[in-house]
Amino acid sequence: MTREPLVSVRGLAFDYGRRFRLEDVSFDLAGGEILGVIGPNGSGKTTLVRLLSKVHEPERGEIRLGGVPLRDLPRRALARQVAVVPQDLRLAFPLSVEELCLMGRHPHAEGRFFEGPEDLAKARTAMTLAGVLDLRAAPLETLSGGERQRALLARALAQEPRVLLLDEPTSHLDLRHQRDIVGLLRHLSRDRGVAILLVSHDLNLSAEVADRLLLLSGGRVARLGGPAEVFDEAMLGAAYGCPVRVETSPVSGRPIVGVRL
Repeated sequence: MTREPLVSVRGLAFDYGRRFRLEDVSFDLAGGEILGVIGPNGSGKTTLVRLLSKVHEPERGEIRLGGVPLRDLPRRALARQVAVVPQDLRLAFPLSVEELCLMGRHPHAEGRFFEGPEDLAKARTAMTLAGVLDLRAAPLETLSGGERQRALLARALAQEPRVLLLDEPTSHLDLRHQRDIVGLLRHLSRDRGVAILLVSHDLNLSAEVADRLLLLSGGRVARLGGPAEVFDEAMLGAAYGCPVRVETSPVSGRPIVGVRL
């Protein structure tokens, strides 16, 4: 049975001037699906996240969320449905992990200036899921890169989103925490029906966790499909500008890629 798309993107275009542009990007993302977005530096992966979260407005094309054009959604209404885990965190003022996580409750607190018991409970649940509950009182500036990344994930989970956009969420994590995050993403998609868009430079992790992959090259969709379909040696070699080899994992049966030296 085909799942109805929660996110629908059609003919998306955005220009960064001389740096690069996105052109004619189209795809769907269903609830309960993990879509991995891969591609070389400058291919438009982070820009796509910014367009989906309304940080940027597209020049052409349309994004729909639950059938509603994204341009028609107020930012607070969008934040009740879409959460972002960015690559980095820029702080305007000092915050603890718990204070950061409670910021994820703001879209649900219209007309209120302070969080209530329900917000505190949901923030604690989010911190537990992200593995940072024991760090709740720690100032963010004292955390390691991996701890900060998990704190950002906790903030996103506290929003209770229908759509989760992650930009390199495992880049600062050690192997154990990478495993924990992958397990959490699978739980969110399969058990809670969250639609997840995962941007990653780690091709093999993307192939392992994602239901489908979107390969961007030169600002365009080079291929969209299952990992075995996208992990084509000629296709990846052309996109990344180097010869690659694709093999099959003896554990998962999914494709794995390496550079031919």
